[in-house]
Amino acid sequence: VQLQASGGGQVQPGGSLRLSCRVTGFTLDRPAIGWFRQAPGKEREGVSCLSTLNDIVHYSDSVKGRFTVSRDAAKNTVYLQMDNPRPEDTAVYYCGVDLGHSSSYALCMRGPSDWGQGTQVTVSS
Repeated sequence: VQLQASGGGQVQPGGSLRLSCRVTGFTLDRPAIGWFRQAPGKEREGVSCLSTLNDIVHYSDSVKGRFTVSRDAAKNTVYLQMDNPRPEDTAVYYCGVDLGHSSSYALCMRGPSDWGQGTQVTVSS
């Protein structure tokens, strides 16, 4: 099982950025998968999670209405579209999967069974 996150970088407040997470070793047709972030001095937070079984999504209140999680099963890739980012969205972003469960809410709350490496996102003008 491998998760490879990419797409991080610097973005201006109000801009857009898309993160990608390419996965190998499992298929995107049952487990819950999502995006987490950790800023310096803060706890890791589940921000956007997707059930690949029923397409139910969960967003944290801090990103609701601005971030969108989606998948392309044919490409074994999950995306995080970040629109209108704010300086407080600056963090290392990780993708993670719970291979034993399909609940997007549970994934965001409990965390994943498997993690990818992080990608840094910096929101700054």
